[in-house]
Amino acid sequence: METKKRIREQTAFLLSKGWVQYLLALLITGVALLLCLSFRTESDYHLFSFILLFVVSFLSTFLGTGPVLLASALSALAWDYFFIPPHNTFKIDRSEDILIFGLFFVIVVVSGVLTTRVRRQELLARERERKTNALFLLTRDLSKASGMDEVIRVATEGITTYFSPESVFILREGDARQGAPVGLARSGQLPESEFQIAQWVFTHSRKAGTFTSQPFDSRYTWYPLTGSRLNPGVVALVREHPFETELNTFWEAFITLASNAIEREFLAESAQMVRFLHESDRLYKTLFNSISHELRIPVATIMGASDTMANTTVPRKMQTALSREIFTASLRLNRLIENLLNMSRIESGHITPRTNWHDINDLINKVAGDLADELKPFSLKVEIVEEMPLVKMDFGLMEQVLYNLVYNATQYAPPASEITIRCHYLHGNLVLEVCDQGPGFPENELRDIFRKFYRGKGSHTGGLGLGLSIVKGFVSAHNGTISAANRPGGGAVFTLIIPSERPDITGWSSPLNTE
Repeated sequence: METKKRIREQTAFLLSKGWVQYLLALLITGVALLLCLSFRTESDYHLFSFILLFVVSFLSTFLGTGPVLLASALSALAWDYFFIPPHNTFKIDRSEDILIFGLFFVIVVVSGVLTTRVRRQELLARERERKTNALFLLTRDLSKASGMDEVIRVATEGITTYFSPESVFILREGDARQGAPVGLARSGQLPESEFQIAQWVFTHSRKAGTFTSQPFDSRYTWYPLTGSRLNPGVVALVREHPFETELNTFWEAFITLASNAIEREFLAESAQMVRFLHESDRLYKTLFNSISHELRIPVATIMGASDTMANTTVPRKMQTALSREIFTASLRLNRLIENLLNMSRIESGHITPRTNWHDINDLINKVAGDLADELKPFSLKVEIVEEMPLVKMDFGLMEQVLYNLVYNATQYAPPASEITIRCHYLHGNLVLEVCDQGPGFPENELRDIFRKFYRGKGSHTGGLGLGLSIVKGFVSAHNGTISAANRPGGGAVFTLIIPSERPDITGWSSPLNTE
C-alpha cells in the first residue's frame, strides 16, 4: 500500500514538470506513429487517423494543453505526410481528409477546455476536502484540549498552518455579574495603539485593521471572538493580501470553532468558580457552626466549674471533681485548636516530616497513655510481630495519626468491646491497622470519610470532622497511604502503609495488653 502511494506521489511530481509532459507527448505520439507505419496500407489510411485521434484524446486526460497541442500537430502532419495519398507530401485532395485533419486541432481545443474545467473542479474538491479535514482535526483537538492555555495553543497552531504565521489572541477579563468591568486583558507584547484597536473590536464586535472597512492604522487584521453567551476576546492576523471567498469562508468556520472552544473554557472556569464559592460558603457555615458548638461546650464547662469553685464553699471532693471537669474541658478545647492548626499546616503544605528511627512500641504506649481515660470502657489489644524492626518516621506526626484513629474508635465502638492495634513490616513498609467492633461505615460513605469537615450522616459524636482528614494529611507527608474498610464480622478497620527502610539493628517486641 505504501509503495503504491509512493509511486503515485512520484508520478504526480514528475507530471507537474512541463518538460516531462512535452517529452511524454513526443514519445507516445512517436511510438503510435511507428506502429501505424508498420501496418500502413493504401485503402485503410482513415483507420490510422482514428488511431492517432484516440492517442491525442488519451493524452489530453493527463497532459496540459501545450503538450497535447504538440502531439495533435505532429499526428495531423504525420498522417497527412505518410498516410494520405499521394504519400510523402502535405497535399490533401479529398474534403473528408481535410475535415479529419481539422479534427485533430478541434479535439485539442475541446479537450483543453474540458480538461481545464475538470481539473479546476478537482482542485476545488481537494481544497474543500483539505479544509473540511482541517476543521475536523481542529474540532477533535479542541474537544481534547484541557484548559485555556491548551485551547489557545491548538487554535494558534491551526492559524499558523492555514492562514498566517503571526497571530495574537487577547482574552476578556472581568465579570459584570461580580461588579467587575468587562474588557480585554492587557498584553505587554502589543503597543498601546494596537490594544486600543483590539478594545474597539471587542466592544463593537466588528473586524478592523488591514483589508477591512475600518482600516485604522494597524499592521493586523482584528477579528472579534463571538460566542453564544459571551464574547471571549479578539484575535489578530498579519495578512499580506485579502482572503479569497473560499479562504474567507474557511476562516469564518475556523474562528467560530475556536470562539466556541474558548467560550466553553470561560464558562467552565465560571462554573468552577461558582462551585468553589458555594463550597467555600458551605464550609464556612459548617466550620462556624461546628466551632461554635465545640467551643461552647468546654467553655461553658470551664466557666460553670470555675464560678462554682469561686463563689461557693464546696467540699474538697467536689473541688477535685470540678477541677477534673475543667481539665477535661481544657483538653477538649486544646484538641480542637490542635486540629485546626494541623489542618492549616496541611493546607499550606508546610509539613516536612523529621524522620528518625523509633520503636513502634513506644508510639503505641504513648498513645495508650494519653487516651487512658477514653480507653477505660474498652479492651485494648496490641499485636506486633516478633522482631519488629525500628521504623523511620516522624514520631510527633505518627503519634497524632494513631491518637486520632484510636480516639475515633472510642467514639463509635460500644463499651466493653475490643479495640485492636496490629503492626508488622512488609516489603519495606510499616503496616499499621486499627480495628474496632463498632457499626462500621455505610458503603456509600467510605470514599468520603477522609474529606475535610466530613461527618457521617448517622454520627452522634461531636467534632469538626477534621480528625481523619488530618490523619490522611500526615500519612501522605510520609509518602504513605491510608484506607478504611468494614470488617467481615462487623466494625471498621483503618490500614495505613508507610515506606520505611529496614535498619541494621532490629527492634524488639513486648506486646502490650490492657484490659
